[in-house]
Amino acid sequence: MNRKKIAILGSTGSIGRSTLDVVRQFGDRFEVVALGAGSNSCLLCEQIAEFAPKTVSVIDRCVADSLIQLLKEKGISPPEVLYGPEGYCAVAAHPDSKTLVSAMVGAAGLVPTLAAIEAGKDIALANKETLVIAGEIVMRLAAEKNVRILPVDSEHSAIFQALQGNHRHALARILLTASGGPFFSKTPEEIQAMTPEAALRHPNWSMGRKITIDSATLMNKGLEVIEARWLFGVELDQISVHVHPESVVHSMVEYIDGSVIAQLGVPDMKIPIAYALTYPERLPVAGPRLDLFGLQKLSFYPPDTEKFPCLRLAFEACRCGSTMPAVLNAANEIAVNAFLDNKIGFADIPDTIEKVMEAHQTAPSADLGAILDADAWARSGAAKIIARKYCQKGHNKC
Repeated sequence: MNRKKIAILGSTGSIGRSTLDVVRQFGDRFEVVALGAGSNSCLLCEQIAEFAPKTVSVIDRCVADSLIQLLKEKGISPPEVLYGPEGYCAVAAHPDSKTLVSAMVGAAGLVPTLAAIEAGKDIALANKETLVIAGEIVMRLAAEKNVRILPVDSEHSAIFQALQGNHRHALARILLTASGGPFFSKTPEEIQAMTPEAALRHPNWSMGRKITIDSATLMNKGLEVIEARWLFGVELDQISVHVHPESVVHSMVEYIDGSVIAQLGVPDMKIPIAYALTYPERLPVAGPRLDLFGLQKLSFYPPDTEKFPCLRLAFEACRCGSTMPAVLNAANEIAVNAFLDNKIGFADIPDTIEKVMEAHQTAPSADLGAILDADAWARSGAAKIIARKYCQKGHNKC
């Protein structure tokens, strides 16, 4: 059997590492030809030694130079080492790859993913921001290039699986589930006082820092709502969110006859990753199995958008359309980083996002240039709001 050749953007992150776990388990099925990472040279060096990619890319030239030096010190023959946005695009569109696993965090994944689609690569999509900020552009280009967009997010994979074998016109609603994050049962006063350390303690999933904070604010679910709107071609009023603390039902689909189909499983990202890489096949992924009949309960609750206003803001951005989802996402990225750096409080995240959205005038035509301009504008605006908040708290570095 010929091994499927894959490229991975975000190889040192949570999804990238899980993808390499799948490759490791099924080495006869996959070959890694290119890797894109940030600045974690040590881990990337280990991945190069194990998987021997032909090309790698990192965040900048300094990291590239240090990676080459580290490889030489360890006696490892360096592959082609690139850096920056151009390097990430080269990894994404690598001529030898069949599929790109797009797992970079944030808006930085958009342009490389578009490069992969232009090159005719199938996309195993974990970078939800790609569809959040440019869903119409991405899905249109994928259709033109006859490229498959295969979801890796556990929720969207669940929906994708529940849609198999059914006509799309029979779809009534998408029911997205959310764990609720670590603060679901907290009072508004308790939430306001929460620290980054507390927010990073997710009850069910092991994820990267940014997505874990997004889970705590419910912004992650808001971004997934926008992603689902484009990925499955539905209207916003066909998508609802339901808090499901057990994280067993990964999402559901309701059909026009009243039937509801759900996908259940243990919270393990290797399952949707493997399905995206081998669709329509399934692989016997190693790991714990769901003991459905040993569960005491499966509970569902409506989300509290007063306590978690980020979810409301995401719905508003999706309704507004045009460049507003890009503004939402960019402001959120800046605010989350500031929270992790202890510059603002937890409640300042949605406050910052809302202020930036209120100041934004959407572009009449949301082409890629307008989207990237809106992204840059929102980052600058959010940074200014955060700087003022930081100064008001009496910090000297203002």
